[in-house]
Amino acid sequence: SWARRSFVKKLLGLAILALVASAAHARTSLGIYQGWGAFRDPKPLRCYAIAQPDEASGGKWRPFATVSTWPGQHVRGQVHFRLSYPVMPGKPVVLKIDNKQWPLTAGGADAWAINPQHDAGIVAAMRNGVYLSVNATGSKGGTFKDLYELKGIASAMDAASLGCVQRR
Repeated sequence: SWARRSFVKKLLGLAILALVASAAHARTSLGIYQGWGAFRDPKPLRCYAIAQPDEASGGKWRPFATVSTWPGQHVRGQVHFRLSYPVMPGKPVVLKIDNKQWPLTAGGADAWAINPQHDAGIVAAMRNGVYLSVNATGSKGGTFKDLYELKGIASAMDAASLGCVQRR
C-alpha cells in the first residue's frame, strides 16, 4: 500500500540521515516512532529526535528537522531545521504548527528558534500538533515550504531526552 511504502521510505531516509550526519561517531539508535527517529551521539553527548519532511520543495540536499538535548551545554529541546534551500537574507522564515506560528532565525539553509522561550513553545506545540511547516523565500527569490507530519514526535523527543539522562 502507499502508506506502507511511504513509511519504509521514511525509515530508509532516517537511516541515511543518521549515517550522513556523522559517520565517525558511534551513534546509537534510540528508536523509530512513526517517521521520527531518536538518536544519541557520544562525543559531545547529544540526543535528538529527527525527521525528513513529508513534502519538500526539492532543493540541493536532504532537509530535516531536529529537536536536540545537549547535556554538557545545559540545552534541552532546541529546534533546528535544515531547509530545502538557502534562504534570502532579510526575508522572514516562519514556522507554522497547525494554527500557531513563530518567526525563525536563519542562516544559509539552517533555521532555529529565536530564543529558548520560543524553543519551549515550539516543542510544546509539536507534542500536540498534527503538521509543521517551515515557509521561506529562497536565496534566488522563490518561496518554498517544507512540511512535516508530527505523528510520533512526542515519543521520539521523550526517547531522546531519556537517552541523554546523566547517570551518576
